[in-house]
Amino acid sequence: MLKTNFINYPKGKPFTDILGDFLGRGIFNVDGELWNAQRKLASHEFSTNSLREFVVKTLEEVVENRLIPLLIQAAKSGKVLDLQDVLRRFAFDTICKVSLGTDSHCLDDLSHVSVLVDSFDTASRACAMRGMAPVYAIWKSKRALNLGSEKQLKENVKRVHCCIDEIIQEKKENFINENGGDLLSRLLIAGHEDEVVRDMVISFLMAGRDTTSSALTWLFWLTTNHPNIKNEMINEITSINNGDKALEFDELKEMKYLTACLNESMRLYPPVAWDSKHAAKDDILPDGTRVQKGNRVTYFQYGMGRMEEIWGKDRLEFKPDRWIDENGGSKSVCPYKYPVFQAGPRMCLGKEMAFTQMKYVLASVLRRFEIKPVNVEIPVFLPLLTAHMVGGFNVRIYERVE
Repeated sequence: MLKTNFINYPKGKPFTDILGDFLGRGIFNVDGELWNAQRKLASHEFSTNSLREFVVKTLEEVVENRLIPLLIQAAKSGKVLDLQDVLRRFAFDTICKVSLGTDSHCLDDLSHVSVLVDSFDTASRACAMRGMAPVYAIWKSKRALNLGSEKQLKENVKRVHCCIDEIIQEKKENFINENGGDLLSRLLIAGHEDEVVRDMVISFLMAGRDTTSSALTWLFWLTTNHPNIKNEMINEITSINNGDKALEFDELKEMKYLTACLNESMRLYPPVAWDSKHAAKDDILPDGTRVQKGNRVTYFQYGMGRMEEIWGKDRLEFKPDRWIDENGGSKSVCPYKYPVFQAGPRMCLGKEMAFTQMKYVLASVLRRFEIKPVNVEIPVFLPLLTAHMVGGFNVRIYERVE
């Protein structure tokens, strides 16, 4: 599906229809030549050193000026924070700066939700409900009649498009950063039409916010139940950067144990729990399963991460050491065994950016704060377009005593 017979397993029209009204012709929702062209463009942009430097600079600004002061205030007041909501807001502020070159100010006021964020969330939920519908004809009929959730989806997609279109026009009229700035500037400089640029940016916003915030939420929860692992993470962080200066990209790359913890957390709680393709032609899978043209074929990352034949008898345990080799470096794991970032030609282009962002947050927060959950119950994992923790992650924050 993902490599050997990749060409026979596009996303397919049934799947792209589900997200088509929202993601349009963005890279996550197209096949064939259009996907290939966007992939080449995005691959070039994501591989530039200037973008990497811009991402790290953005992280420093948002973490030090917004996230850390917010946590300090929460520690002083003793109030309960929904850390999942805080991380989603942080991720949206960051990805808006990186993708759009604009500031969404989501972390400025936790009681306020901007029009763009609210419409984005509502549209995402409506698309997820389409995917869960037992019969596609139901949501298609509601869309044709402009009823219920489909009416709501249409209204919110229009709001999202209006917000992004305004940003694009303002960018074109006023200033395009030609020296390693945001992705929107880069796409406009490349000469692509506004609608394609808009759809690509919306795809980046979805991927850049929901996946990283989901992964961070579950890892922060796991650290509260595994103090020895948390202490080892802190030891690695402080041995590389004791907090006297801002974190740098090369320092983040050195944090092998943090990488292992993230990989292990995402094995158990993948931000994207499943992925589907549709067969273009009849096929026979390696195990002998016959696939007919048009069949939907799904692989389940959540289930794969908990299979004994892949991970062993300790598959349900949180053990970051399984990602560390005998020399203390990062152990290489086949992406087809661990397709959290997909594998093959559709391997996630933002993987390095995602790890940079997640490790920056972990290093900045863990060395300064203790996080204690308000509830002792095991949280519920809910897999929609991206997975999240049902009811949020309510915690109290305490400043760490040296």
